[in-house]
Amino acid sequence: MDNSGKEKEAIQLMADADKKVKSSGSFLGGMFGGGHHKVEEACEMYCRAANMFKMAKNWSAAGSAFCKAARLHMQLQNKHDCATSFIDAGNAYKKSDPNEAIKCLNAAIDIYTDMGRFTIAAKHHISIAEIYESDLVDIEKAIAHYEQAADYYKGEESNSSANKCLLKVGAYCAQLEQYQKAIEIYEQVGANTMDNPLLKYSAKEYFFKAALCHFIVDELNAKIAVEKYEEMFPAFSDSRECKLLKKLLEAHEEQNSEAFTEAVKEFDSISRLDQWHTTLLLRIKKTIQGDEGDLK
Repeated sequence: MDNSGKEKEAIQLMADADKKVKSSGSFLGGMFGGGHHKVEEACEMYCRAANMFKMAKNWSAAGSAFCKAARLHMQLQNKHDCATSFIDAGNAYKKSDPNEAIKCLNAAIDIYTDMGRFTIAAKHHISIAEIYESDLVDIEKAIAHYEQAADYYKGEESNSSANKCLLKVGAYCAQLEQYQKAIEIYEQVGANTMDNPLLKYSAKEYFFKAALCHFIVDELNAKIAVEKYEEMFPAFSDSRECKLLKKLLEAHEEQNSEAFTEAVKEFDSISRLDQWHTTLLLRIKKTIQGDEGDLK
């Protein structure tokens, strides 16, 4: 379907809205009242124009129009509508200009936190983190926004949402070799979930990840950590993850890279190891003397 006509219509609507805004602030507009009403009308026109730009897939123009609407809503003291328009602008800009999208989402977050709407603010911090992850590839900034989202969720007692954000942070910290921070997160989330009947199955996975981070730093630390996790969470002892860790520790102690690889292969044949696990296991294996540095 050809939506080019929509774009022309939107451009005309924007021009009409701009005129309305100007006349609302003029001397005559002020003298005879109706300025407030004109600003409201202009607001509506900017939003309609933005939606037409969206239909025409002109994302930058849509973002800009929603931003104009947001600023007018702020002038009218409509905080909620202002934040909504900034979110709409951010969503449009996501498709054309990630940096502008982040600016708009941050503007909305400021309004939501000011209104005490921390759960919504957290959700939009996650959106910003995802832009930094996929579009701008700035992992440090993604981590900062996931951490902020987790803080807001915790404050609102949304612990499962907070844990999801923290697990993202943990995974990235381990990739960036910030092992101590990753360990603290995995241990914290593991301890939070092991007493929950619905989530305790996941706890072994978090303790496994924490132990791998310990292992890279120091073999003895990893041994002590595994014993600690077994004590804290007896179900961990019977898990395949715990059995694998013990085999790996033994192979590492003997500096036997073949036994190390064999244990990983055996585990992987039943439970596929993802890229994150493989990366960490390779880093551990490289600390065995004379190792070639692969898991084949």
